Amino acid sequence: MRKILMAAATGLVALATLPAAAAQTINVGICVSWPGYGMLKLAQEKGLIEDYDLNFTIFEDPLGGHAALAAGQIDAYGCTIDYVPLVVERGTDVVNVAFMNPSYGVDHVILAPDTAPADLKGRKVSAPQAYIGQLLMGLYLDREGVPVDDVTWVNLNADEAVGPMLSGDLSAAYMYEPWISKVLQALPGAKSVIDTSDPKVLETGIFNDGLYMNTKFIADKREAALAVLKARWDGLGYWNQNTEEANQMLADFFQWPVEDVQFVVGTNGKSFDGGIYMFDFDESARMCGVLEGEPPFGIENGAMPRVISDINKWWIKLGLMKTEIDASKGIDCSLMGDLVKSGYRQTLKAH
Repeated sequence: MRKILMAAATGLVALATLPAAAAQTINVGICVSWPGYGMLKLAQEKGLIEDYDLNFTIFEDPLGGHAALAAGQIDAYGCTIDYVPLVVERGTDVVNVAFMNPSYGVDHVILAPDTAPADLKGRKVSAPQAYIGQLLMGLYLDREGVPVDDVTWVNLNADEAVGPMLSGDLSAAYMYEPWISKVLQALPGAKSVIDTSDPKVLETGIFNDGLYMNTKFIADKREAALAVLKARWDGLGYWNQNTEEANQMLADFFQWPVEDVQFVVGTNGKSFDGGIYMFDFDESARMCGVLEGEPPFGIENGAMPRVISDINKWWIKLGLMKTEIDASKGIDCSLMGDLVKSGYRQTLKAH
């Protein structure tokens, strides 16, 4: 009996020393360093996603990140939704599974001094091509009755446009902070003429960040895909309840001053006027059309296909695409729907 007990004890010791099963790795891409894309990192840091190890890559190159996602090198990807029509046109293994947050005033068009909208015909305007800046510039020109083909487009990001604006080479430019303040301070008479906090702009729904996933990842590892999606909103919930700590964690992750993080996501756990507005899970599910009720900003329930279709029409108008696509092919709301059916809910308020 003694030998049996000793053997059993030895077996228990052996079992205790076996290595734990390795967590499944999920590769997560972030298109640019931007605090709104950091909620999955918060979820990982606070142990809100079990059984999975999230491996993050910050691309600083949205198109490079999209290529990696299409190739299956990453499984999930946070970026702006303006690329969805191109995903459909190119037939890549990619879908957008959720809208995460709209721009809430962070994106502007700056008009040069002594320039009226009618003066823009034949002049240079700048915006990064195939990006939300070009959409915002297009909306502004359209609102002012200036045909988009009547201006000379210059493909510049906000930081690259500062010098040409100050030298007078540009008549209008897409910008965000801190470049807006730099131009307005150095160029008396320059002014912001449209931004994404405009109710009519918010109502379009097109200036959003979204979460993309590789379709093979969803098909082959659906449980993991659902875990990632839930963790994104669990991370957001942690940020809502622990905003000061979470903002510092975002600052550490993206290597930003915490003050700059606060000027994007704010300090109230919901939004920042001049930054971004965070959709809670219920708001995003309503954008998908898998939960009853209306999203904010006058957007209709189930708006995602309409929003993507509108972006597609703008890309055609701006000469980046030639044909209208079936927007539903770039969207998969079934994961959000599964979370709703499971009883998952989240309504977050500013504090």
